[in-house]
Formats: sequence, C-alpha cells, structure tokens
Amino acid sequence: MSTARSFSPRPFSYSWAWKMAWRDSRASRKRLLLTLSTSVLGIAALIAITSFEANVRIAIQDQAKTLLGADFVISSRQPFSVETEVLMHTLGGRQTREVSFSSMVYFPKNDGTRLAQIRALNGIFPYYGRLETVPADAAQQFQTGPYAIVDNTLMLQFDAQVGDAIKIGAFTFQILGMLKKAPGEAAAVSLAGPRLYISAHYLDQTKLIQMGSRLRYKVYFKLPPTVDPARFREQHLAHFERYRLASETVQERASSIGQTLDNLTQYLNLVGFIALLLGGIGVASGMQTYIKHKLSTVATLRCLGAQIQQIFAVYVIQAACLSVIGVVVGAFLGITIQTILPQIMQDFLPVRIDFFVAWEAIIQGIAVGLGIALLFALLPLLSVRTVSPLHALRISAHDLASDLASTSTDPWRRRLFVVLAVSVLAFAVMQTRHWSHALSFVAALAVAGGLLAATAHGMTRLVLAYFPSGWAFVWRQGLANLYRPQNQTLTLLLSLGLGTFLLLTLYLTQAMLLKKVELSGGGNQPNLILFDIQPDQEADVADLVRSFDLPILETAPIVTMRLSTIKGRDIADIRRDPDAADAEWALQWEYRATYRAELIETESLVAGSWQGHIASAADESLPIPISLEQEIAKTLKVSVGDELVYDVQGVPLTTVVGSIRAVDWQHVRPNFFVVFPTGVLEAAPRFVVFVSRVEESALLAAVQRAVVQQFPNVSAIDLDLILQTFDTLLGKIAFAIRFMAFFSLATGLVVLASAVSAGRYQRLKENVLLRTLGAARSQLKRILFIEYLFLGSFASLAGVLLALLGSWALAYYLFETVFAPDAAAIVGMVFLVVSLTIGIGLLGNRGVYDRSPLEVLRDDV
Repeated sequence: MSTARSFSPRPFSYSWAWKMAWRDSRASRKRLLLTLSTSVLGIAALIAITSFEANVRIAIQDQAKTLLGADFVISSRQPFSVETEVLMHTLGGRQTREVSFSSMVYFPKNDGTRLAQIRALNGIFPYYGRLETVPADAAQQFQTGPYAIVDNTLMLQFDAQVGDAIKIGAFTFQILGMLKKAPGEAAAVSLAGPRLYISAHYLDQTKLIQMGSRLRYKVYFKLPPTVDPARFREQHLAHFERYRLASETVQERASSIGQTLDNLTQYLNLVGFIALLLGGIGVASGMQTYIKHKLSTVATLRCLGAQIQQIFAVYVIQAACLSVIGVVVGAFLGITIQTILPQIMQDFLPVRIDFFVAWEAIIQGIAVGLGIALLFALLPLLSVRTVSPLHALRISAHDLASDLASTSTDPWRRRLFVVLAVSVLAFAVMQTRHWSHALSFVAALAVAGGLLAATAHGMTRLVLAYFPSGWAFVWRQGLANLYRPQNQTLTLLLSLGLGTFLLLTLYLTQAMLLKKVELSGGGNQPNLILFDIQPDQEADVADLVRSFDLPILETAPIVTMRLSTIKGRDIADIRRDPDAADAEWALQWEYRATYRAELIETESLVAGSWQGHIASAADESLPIPISLEQEIAKTLKVSVGDELVYDVQGVPLTTVVGSIRAVDWQHVRPNFFVVFPTGVLEAAPRFVVFVSRVEESALLAAVQRAVVQQFPNVSAIDLDLILQTFDTLLGKIAFAIRFMAFFSLATGLVVLASAVSAGRYQRLKENVLLRTLGAARSQLKRILFIEYLFLGSFASLAGVLLALLGSWALAYYLFETVFAPDAAAIVGMVFLVVSLTIGIGLLGNRGVYDRSPLEVLRDDV
C-alpha cells in the first residue's frame, strides 16, 4: 500500500503513458471534453474581463489629457480674488474661463421644461480632445453668437431639433448642435444632469447670476512645457487653502477614473472567479464519474504488470491535455466577449475603447484557468492510486465506494486540498488587490458553498428519512434518483444554486433601491421642490403656486457658509493632518444651512437639547447653539459642546454644537446638515425653497412652465422625473452586472450538461433493469422529468434562500431600509432555473429510454 501512495514525476516521461492516454481516451473523448468544458466559461469570463481592463487602462493613459480637456484646472465656488487672478497669470500659457450652474431650461416649441447643467465658456475648450456634436462644427461655432449646444438626452426627451429655440433664464438661444459627449464624462452622466454649453458673453443676459446663486467658476489651462502644475500647486498650497481653491491635474483625473474603474473591474473579476470555481467543481465531478468507469480498466492494467505511477500518469496526461484544449477555447471565447464589453459598458466609460489583444491578460487567464482545472481534476484522479489488481475480479459498487473513501486519509489528497485553498486565496488577492477583501470574499464564498452543500445533504437525508412510499411509482423512482450511486445532486446544487443566488440577489437589490426611492416620494410626500427663490420673489412665487390650488407644504430659507475653525483649529491646519483625509469633503464643503424653531418629521434628536430661537437681546458674545446631522458630526469628529466657527459670506459666526439629529434622507424634503435657531441668520443673504405636491403629471408640467416663464432664476425639481432617471440609470448598471453574473448560472448549466453526459451510461443500465422489470418508455421519460424537476427545484430554492438572506443583509446593514422581496421575481427565477434544468436534462438524455435491453446488455458484455 505504501507503494500505491508514493508519487514520482518520472512516469510522465514514459512514452507508454502517452500512448496509453491516447488509446484509452478514444471511447470517452466526447465525455471528457464536455466535462472539462465546464471551466471554459469561467476562463472566458476571466480573460474577457482582464483584457477589457487592460484596454481601458491603456485608453486612460493614451487619452489622459482629453479626460480633463486641459493641462490644469482651478475651480472655486466664489469669483476669483484679485490675488488669485495675479497668481494664475504667472502660470502663463492659454486660459479658458467657465461658469457652471443648474437652471431650468424652456423649449418654446412644445412648452417643455427641465433642470439642466449650464456651462458658459469664454475661450477654446477643450484644448485636448473635442466636444462631440452633431453637426461636428457646432463645437467651434456656438461661441460666435447666441447659440447653445444641447445634450442629446434633452433633445430626445423634448423632440428638439437643431435650429429650435431654447430659453435659459431671461434669454432665448438658438440650438446650434446636439452634444453627444464631453471630455472626461461618461454618457450616463447626462441622465442625471443633461448639459448645455453657451457663450459666457451672453451669461448676463440670462439674468440668472444673482446674490446667493450657486455657481462654480473654473479656469482651464494649456501650459507651456516648462510649467509643472503639480509643483505650482505645491508651491502655492497656502494660497489655495486660504481661498478654498480646488485644482486638478491630468494625472489626478486619470488616477480618479482609474480608481472608479478598479471598483467596477474588481466586481467583474470576482464574478469571473466564481464562474471559474464553479467550472472547477464541474471538472472534479465529471472526472470522478469518469474514473469510476475506468477503475476496472485500471485494475486490469495492474494485473498486466503496469505500475501505479504509470497508470496515474495516463489519466493525469488526459486531464492535462483536455485542460489545455479547454483553456484555449476559453481564451478564444474570452477575446470574443472582450469585443462586446465596451458596447455594454460604454455608458459608464469616459474614454473611447480601442480593441487590442491584451496578451498579458490572456496568458494570465490561461495560466489561472489551467491551474484551477488541473487542481480540481487531480482530486478524483488520486483514487486511481488505490486500485488493486483484485478489483478486476470482484468489481462492485461497494468496492468503488470503499476505493474513494480510502483516499480520505491519503496525505497527497490533504496536500492537494491545501494547495487548492492557497491557490484560490492567492487568486482572490490577485483579483481584488487587497488581502482583507480577498479573505472576506473567500470566506463569504465558503459560507455560501457550505450552506448549499448543507442544503444538498439535508435534502437527501430528508428524502431518505421520509421517503413517500405511498406515491406513484414514477414519482418514487424520480425522487430516489437523487441519492442513487454516481448522483450529481451536490454538484448541481452548488453550481445552479450559486448562479441563482448571484442573479436573484442583484435583481432584488435593484428592485429594493427603486422601491426605496418610490416610497420616499409616495403617499403624501412632496414631489415638487422650487429653489433659488430670492427673498423679494417669495410672496409672488407663493401666490403663483397657490393659483394652481396647490399647497405649500414647507418653506425653508437657505444661507450658504463655510467652516473656518473646528474646536479652535483652523481648517487649513486640519486638512494637512493625514488623519483628516476622510473628512476632506466636509472641510471643503460649501454648507447650505437653514434656520427654524422646531424639528420636522424627518428628524429626531439623538444627543443634546434642541434650541429653536435666540432672542434679539441675547448676549452676542456667547456662541450660537446649532444642531448637526449625526453623520456630518462623526465625519468632523465633533460632539455636543464643541465649538465651530462658520464664515457666512465674510462674516464669522461662532457656534457651539447644541444638539445632534438623525435625519431620514429617504424623504424628498429640505433636509440639512446644519440647522440654526431663528433670530440669527434672518439678515444674511439667502434664498428660499418651497415644497409642494402635485397629483397629476399634466398639472406638474403646467406649474413648471409658469414658474420658468415668470421667474427664470427659480428652478424646479420634479421627483417623478428623478425616479425615471434613477430607474434608467440603475437599469443600465444592472444590465452590465447581470451580463457578467449570467456566466455563473451559465456555468452551472454547463456543469449540468456535463453531469448528464457523464451519467448517461449509468442511466442506460438503470433503464435496462427497469425495462426488464416491465417499465414502459413513457414511465422512463416521466421518471427522468421528475428527477430533474426535483434537482432544479432544490437548486433554485437553495439559491433563492441565499439570495433572500443576502438581500436582507444589504437592506438592513447597507441601505438601512425595509426589505420587501419581489415575489414575482422569485417565482420567475425558480421557474427559469427549473425549466432550464429539465430542458437540459431531457435533451442530454435523449435516446436513453429508446435503447433496447438486449442492445445495452450486449455492449456491457
């Protein structure tokens, strides 16, 4: 026995082993190819994703300057100071100014209105790349007169044509062209905020630039080769911090997009990884069945004097050769899929993807795929080394079972499991690029696989313990097939269950997010918000809204301000602290605070005490008690009693955190990070927000038209449109993700087809016995149908249970919302998986029940 357990690589060099591998495979090549094809889809997904990632990274490097449109950009929420203008002048080169803001636009042709992003340019833009417009020359001509370039989505929504009029504020422009794409922006951006480009020379005529207007000022630079923008910024960092200037270089824009790409490709890589592991499970299952059929051949070879190392080498050579064929096919399929991915992902990519064969990614995918296939194939092949010559004389099902069980203490088997586990973990690290992420993913995958395996064993035990002996014969036989010798119940539950789990979890999560937004705007919740209302317009806008018999549910004054100090520390000093990196956005944020005397229904106090009013006679030397939202308080690392100084448009206000609130951000209400008591900010420059609800979409459109025509500076948010936009955007994301997740289910179906093929001979012998005992062909067909009905049902139900658990965890811990699963989606997924399982099972076994008993017995002899 010790000789049987030994191992030496020398037999692989024997010419006899190679010749025997070729001859022995003649009768089983189709079965072996189908078995090892289970890894093809996983390899294809892996190569397609890694190649696509390589294509995108090369595109980002090649098009780095076109992502920004310039060498350097400086931006500010306030007009640039004289000192900043002097500093920017020292940079030299060429400069282009941009003022951007949100405003309502109006189409006189059909009375359409929509909130859009207005970008007023004064000079050439972009310096690198181009604005893609139809017609093409519109990008160069729109600044020569009162023209506008309008986003493609906006023109399609309102059936606008080149030459039509569009009104922005108080001025009417002519549409000179349709914008297809802007530098550094993905097409999906236009869904949330469609863009319009106009000349800055006509900005004043729109009359939209008023006190309190939310504007962003940008300067794009095309610099001389001698100027390094990163060094320039570092040298003048104090000035940038003092005047709260944001800046961006070409390298930073490319890095930012690269990080976003990492988040996407990490998910896609893990999907391919799961498909590859499922394929490995299919390889192990198929090879196990194959080796069971070959044990008598192995025993005969032992009787003829062949060494166990030589015989083991025969089947390793078969597995290796077929694995090579599988990875080559997977590589070609992966390259084909790679050509499709840019079309699927194009809405989310800010660069143009040029296809090229990424050989490094392909070689990596082939190596990983080949390694996984071989490691999984070796697990059942180890049983070959325990077969004795006596089995040629007394081969039986019991002996086969004991052969496989005897390998459980094989030290090579234990070593192989360790190598497989380390390889899987190493591959996960390679895909996620983080040890913690890899460990979490492998642990989650192990838990999911363990639950599915436990489900398979539990269902089998339940069937054995509570076998329905009173059922009809075909039902009893179909159910009994789940635990017959050489059954594939565990393998199919793992593969089909994981595929069902991934796809259904994605669908339920998408439906949950949509439902969350719908609930926030349902019932009596507001669906119309009017903002940028100036104080002298407040009464007139209120009268206009009420003229449509609409209520004003809430009024909120808004005052813009910035943080100056926190607990006595200057913001510039805090930003230089490495520990404050996560709070950078909150330190730079231009806060829009309000003041009121009471909490509203979307708020609840979690710490401190609420103070809603300060009397005018109060001691002005005391800090003003304010209320902070709990998440911003955590980000700024402040608590009740801490002091903050705000700069309210040049006027410092010393405040103290008097209370901390929890805010329900799901509801479309004017919710705020910072709330002041009344009696403090009334004299500060401000604008006002009105909240209302409109029951009919036609009336909502009429209100928007009236507001835009009478008060061009006032913007209106239509919640119904937001829901449609969110649904469209989420649908695009979900389609891209499901396309890759489908590989997991597809791999499961290939595993099913492989299992059907591997067990075909076993079924032939079973059917001979049943036909001999008097079973009709129609009964055999129904038995097969019932078996796959149970397999598909168990696999889909196990996947559904995991999906429900995963979706609930996402709802509770991540999205903090009520989990209400879509029953129709669950039933539909179960029906899909069960139907595919039955269809593939019956198709793979076609002709099995048509063979005569004598024909099969003659072949067996």
